[in-house]
Amino acid sequence: MAAPVSAQGETAAETGAIVQEGGRLTVPAGPEGPVTLRFRATLPAGVTGPVETRVTLPLTNWPAGGWTDHRTAERIDSTCSVGGGAFEACAWRGTSLTDDTGPARVLIDLPVVEASGTLDFAVTLDLSDDLGWIGSLDAPVELKDASGTVVARGAVGLDVVESVPAADARGAVHARDNDGVLWRYEATGKADRSLTPRKRIGGGWNIYSEIVQLTPTTAAGTGDLVALDMGGVLWFYQGTGDPAAPFASRVRATGGGGIPEGADYTTIASNGEGGLVARDKAGVLWNFEQNDEAYPRFKPRVRVGGGWNIYTEIAAFGDGLVARDAAGVLWKYNASSSGSASTPYAARWKVGGGWNDYNDIVGTEELGRWSHTELIAQGIDGNLWAYDAKPSGFGYAPGSTRTNIGWGWDIYNAVI
Repeated sequence: MAAPVSAQGETAAETGAIVQEGGRLTVPAGPEGPVTLRFRATLPAGVTGPVETRVTLPLTNWPAGGWTDHRTAERIDSTCSVGGGAFEACAWRGTSLTDDTGPARVLIDLPVVEASGTLDFAVTLDLSDDLGWIGSLDAPVELKDASGTVVARGAVGLDVVESVPAADARGAVHARDNDGVLWRYEATGKADRSLTPRKRIGGGWNIYSEIVQLTPTTAAGTGDLVALDMGGVLWFYQGTGDPAAPFASRVRATGGGGIPEGADYTTIASNGEGGLVARDKAGVLWNFEQNDEAYPRFKPRVRVGGGWNIYTEIAAFGDGLVARDAAGVLWKYNASSSGSASTPYAARWKVGGGWNDYNDIVGTEELGRWSHTELIAQGIDGNLWAYDAKPSGFGYAPGSTRTNIGWGWDIYNAVI
């Protein structure tokens, strides 16, 4: 077949083709590990010498939050192989603030190779979990000879998808209905923070006045609960690591030098370090640090301070506590740097008002995809809301934006 002729009567250089092996490639953004992009370039007859190969990601849907070509390139790890050779480290780069002209792009230059009739390329792609926004694209591929002439051109199809975080990185929420049955919901790991359909854990949980997470419960079946019965006895439910039966049989956690039997506490919460805090009727907050020995589970109590009866709700949240006062204002107590059992928290600071719209407020493990703790709130109207955590000082605080993750939750008298 004769080479095409230009309008000036000159013979135009023939351009080879790119064929992607296996069709479009699904690329997970997350912990699944790398996948391999493979393609073959067919060069025109007569091409000799070194050949340079470039793959470009034509990104135009830049999300908010300071995303740039350079930041994106840093979050893609790759190795490259040419002609069936060993894989070598190769790096993506951004083009802004460089000598490259045109709009900002993310691209990779593969190892230079000597021309041949066909050239096979393989590129591993390992994307961080915050790159799911890339979506589907057709990535241009160009091969140039030593003179800069394009000798092959085409595109490869990439479909970047958000991966599902591992089960131990996804939270689990529990709720008790009016019949005393405990139900379990697991985070799906989707960006909308949706939960799986509920699973029945068992009945008889209405004997408890308080049930809280001692350590964060997860979709993997890990995480412990503690429950305070009407007689002031505290019970410990250890996580089993089995999502189908996530808690072992209860074990008494009071007495023997730990929490005194029959103590009249109105609220309990995790202290964020595997221990417990409890408020008594006088409004004094007590700290029960975790015991290094198996029993008693907690060290003798240490007085934190008085005045905590101004709060209608106290809940563990990440590194510290959140507390709601009678006016509906939510306050955050970050963990202190003192290391002292008597001063576990820094001075409080105001999160915001309007929190009297909720019956229950609970800190949980991450429900979405961004590896932060979250605060869920059960509305008086039965809606369930999630507040993603935002960095605040040396800890985290609930963000200002809430996401509706459920409705009909007014059938429950406790959310855990």
